[in-house]
Amino acid sequence: MKFRNFDIDGPKLISPTRFSDLRGFFHETWKDEWFRANIADTGFVQDNESCSAAQGTIRGLHFQREPMAQGKLVRCVSGAIFDVAVDINRHSPNFGRWVSAVLSGENGDQMWVPAGFAHGFCTIAPNSIVSYKVTCHYSRPHDAGIAFDDSDLAIQWPVDRSEAILSDKDRDLPLLATLL
Repeated sequence: MKFRNFDIDGPKLISPTRFSDLRGFFHETWKDEWFRANIADTGFVQDNESCSAAQGTIRGLHFQREPMAQGKLVRCVSGAIFDVAVDINRHSPNFGRWVSAVLSGENGDQMWVPAGFAHGFCTIAPNSIVSYKVTCHYSRPHDAGIAFDDSDLAIQWPVDRSEAILSDKDRDLPLLATLL
């Protein structure tokens, strides 16, 4: 496995080494010792998975407030997503800045989204399956989110707001400035 840093501290793009032959491929998707030594010295408590049937589905931007803040290790098992992490730590010099990567079943890349970041994604292929590990269990009282189309964030999503497929919850999320 190898990783690269983004231009803001925290999130990382992880690229597992693939071994391919006529049968297909094999790669390790996660290895505790390597992750702790290279990415973050943390453990995971739960694995989650979602399937978005339609291209243009947006999930997020989600996060949990302290003391239940979650780090997430995100990968797209099948299909493809435009994955986004937004720094929401008010004391960070990168507050409100975001990074993105295309994760797909084909490239096998993963994004580490540490606690203190909001996370969301847009499907760029139909029937996209996203699997992610979290460092803290879900807590409804700590569950929060930010509008994906917050103009202060200026995220360059691969779909227009008018065409985005959103849950009712995500459609009604507040702006970052009013939330924190």
